[in-house]
Amino acid sequence: MHDIVRIASGQGFWGDWLEAPVRQVEGGEIDYLMMDYLAEVTMSIMQKQRSRDASLGYAKDFVPLMRRLLPSLVKKRIRVTANAGGVNPRACADAVLAEARDLGLAGKVKLGIVMGDDIIDRLDALLAAGHSLRNMETGAPLETVLDSVQSANAYLGAWPLVKGLQAGADILITGRVTDTGLTLAPMIHEFGWPADDWDRLAAGTVAGHIIECGAQCSGGNCLFNWERIPGMEDPGYPIIEAAPDGTFTVTKHEGTGGRVSVQSVTEQLLYEMGDPTNYITPDCIADFTTIAIKAGGKNRVRISGVRGGPVTDSLKVSISFSYGYKAVGTLVYAWPDAVKKARRADTIVRRRLEHLGLEFEEILTELVGVDATHGRLAGKPDPNIAEVQLRIGVRARDRASVDRFSREMAPLILNGPPSVTGFAGGRPKVEEIVAYWPALIKKTEIHPTVQILEA
Repeated sequence: MHDIVRIASGQGFWGDWLEAPVRQVEGGEIDYLMMDYLAEVTMSIMQKQRSRDASLGYAKDFVPLMRRLLPSLVKKRIRVTANAGGVNPRACADAVLAEARDLGLAGKVKLGIVMGDDIIDRLDALLAAGHSLRNMETGAPLETVLDSVQSANAYLGAWPLVKGLQAGADILITGRVTDTGLTLAPMIHEFGWPADDWDRLAAGTVAGHIIECGAQCSGGNCLFNWERIPGMEDPGYPIIEAAPDGTFTVTKHEGTGGRVSVQSVTEQLLYEMGDPTNYITPDCIADFTTIAIKAGGKNRVRISGVRGGPVTDSLKVSISFSYGYKAVGTLVYAWPDAVKKARRADTIVRRRLEHLGLEFEEILTELVGVDATHGRLAGKPDPNIAEVQLRIGVRARDRASVDRFSREMAPLILNGPPSVTGFAGGRPKVEEIVAYWPALIKKTEIHPTVQILEA
């Protein structure tokens, strides 16, 4: 058993800073590199990719990143947990293995694949067996949108990853697992925590929650004294230093930018928290109100006292489905009377759409620079404002209405209010709307599997 296990966050979402994991591996001592790629909408994007090409459906930038890191990972014996597999973990693993072999690392790298979360091919059978997969927010049964479903994935917890680590995986690639499970699994594996040690499991869950969004807990997107946070051109991504008793310290590599403070960690704890006494995961229930947060030195925050409770009998299922079309158009109006011009243009567009007899579920107008962020709380706009961006978005079930709207912004350049510019990118692009459908399913219906491959 290790006295301390160091788990570093390398990615907080698909598209995060590519240099972060490199700096985590090369900048100091770590035992694990955790990389979180998946969000609800990400799964549907990956599903679309796989439907066009069976070899796709995962975070493609993970593969060249692994090529950069593999020599150092092997040399330093750093293990990786990543949900970069998306809806096609096997294809992702095969691509990484090919890079390992090309680097001359055959026989030196074991890849673990965690699967079983993807249930899109089982939906008909599950519904027929009485699993209604009702929307957790509306109560509607899944049958109402079944023909439009694009992806369906159950959130697995940490235990399938633990099995992969126990089987010797150096790099563990998963599909949809909880963000927190990517960090909790190494703790369970290293410290031998039992499945009913709720307090320690809750502590590991809180650790995972703190670093799941990367630099958001080490200075990025931080409200408190944001102007005084140093070196954000090279931010230090967070590292958990975990102890067997469930206590841990949040820190970062020395010499990196950003700041780990009680404030920055607290702000991240509030992210997507919901009921602070009942943070539900597949592995435990964590009570965030029991967390003790104390400064432990420069760029060091110590967490202790976390309490947890037993798991529920269900898993959350993230389902995406097609829900019509949208388009967003923008124009910029300049001084004088920039706000008046933008509002008049909005009125003109709306009346023209009405005269055309088009039907939309919603037409949303924002004046960027005036009230787009805070709405009515923004107060009365400055009459001398230099410029304002008019942004109009529409949503409809049928594409034809949205297509016609996309032709109504450009004419305003010559037949609307004066001093207009900024029609960048041309006609508004019509895009398919991907909607989110959260549901629950009994854990007994989900059967995770772990496979070990060698380079």
